[in-house]
Amino acid sequence: MDFNMFYAAEDEKPLDHLCTDGGFAGIFRTITCVGDSLSSGEFEGTGPNGKKTYHDFFEYSWGQYLARMIGSKVYNFSRGGMTAKEYCDGWAEKKDFWNKEYASQAYIIALGVNDIYNQGMELGTIEDINRNDYRNNKPTFAGYYGHIIQRLKEISPDAKFFFMTIPREDRRTEELNIKGDAHAKLMHEMAEFFDNSYVLDFRAYAPVYDAKFHENFFLGGHMQPCGYILTARMVASYMDYLIRHNMKDFKQVGFIGTPYRNTVEV
Repeated sequence: MDFNMFYAAEDEKPLDHLCTDGGFAGIFRTITCVGDSLSSGEFEGTGPNGKKTYHDFFEYSWGQYLARMIGSKVYNFSRGGMTAKEYCDGWAEKKDFWNKEYASQAYIIALGVNDIYNQGMELGTIEDINRNDYRNNKPTFAGYYGHIIQRLKEISPDAKFFFMTIPREDRRTEELNIKGDAHAKLMHEMAEFFDNSYVLDFRAYAPVYDAKFHENFFLGGHMQPCGYILTARMVASYMDYLIRHNMKDFKQVGFIGTPYRNTVEV
């Protein structure tokens, strides 16, 4: 057996190898997904009057496909139409999502489309985050996004965080493309600002969601089951890539949420 496949290749890109078994993403036994409709397995239907209807089918979400792929517990802290502002302004509290009972070893945060594309919220900058008190963050997307991370870090201080960028779609306007690029830049700044944080940069490495991609993997403006499975595989593959390229960072994942550590460098 050639073990080189498990080592980091210098010229490897994040999605060069698509995992079907989750790869090393399986080191996380508990994962929380914070997101909007695409994190919720939302299907787009048509009502009797011809109007669109929207339905969250969490068992079809990429988070639950990931859970079944790696045999781990994955929480869906998401809902169609979710924004970082709404999440912080009471929705998460109402759903009891700040409860320490749900402390996870890893958090995947996929927010931004509704905030900056659909509602035109100010993106803001990393300067909008008050490192000492999230209550003093500025009311921008960056401020609310930072608020979520800060509160989750209070619940699970040693957890690993993965921030997802917005994939490219060829049907987006130039204005939205500029916003998407700025959002991706902010995600990389977030990963530098917060410890134990990484970027799932779908904007840079996922396929462009063009007409052929939509024809095969979408049902209206949201994905169909095959699209959510594909997304789960991309998420797992990207996490596997990050783990293999940062092995030292992930050696003690098994101790997250426990009082134990290995203080001897091996």
